[in-house]
Amino acid sequence: MAAATSIMRAQQIVLARVDEALRPLGLTFARYEALVLLTFSRRGSLPLGKMGERLMIHPTSVTNIVDRLEARGLARRVDHPSDRRTTLCEITDEGVALVEEATAAVTAVGLGIVGLSDREVEQLTRLVAKLRRESGDFA
Repeated sequence: MAAATSIMRAQQIVLARVDEALRPLGLTFARYEALVLLTFSRRGSLPLGKMGERLMIHPTSVTNIVDRLEARGLARRVDHPSDRRTTLCEITDEGVALVEEATAAVTAVGLGIVGLSDREVEQLTRLVAKLRRESGDFA
């Protein structure tokens, strides 16, 4: 119970620090994460369903995130070039610029992970990855 509670509380602390860094830019972590995902894609766009899979969120949440990004001009929905059933979310130039600014802000707060040495962060990452793998979160 102590380990589970510690993990949950640590997640709350990290998320609060990251959210605090993103708030002045008008972003939530979920929207920032979606924009980062789009910047990592080859063409700066992904099908909405693929975004949900990669972000591990429900399709309704993807729709909400994309709606909010579109409203700010940070992303736009576009038709898939070869599949009429699929809609893509594409990052805009404004979105790319904001991701760069937001990444600098999040990096400045140490990604919310403070008080640990580089070695300890590596150990923590390995332990959490093992827990996630054993739970079937990823292969």
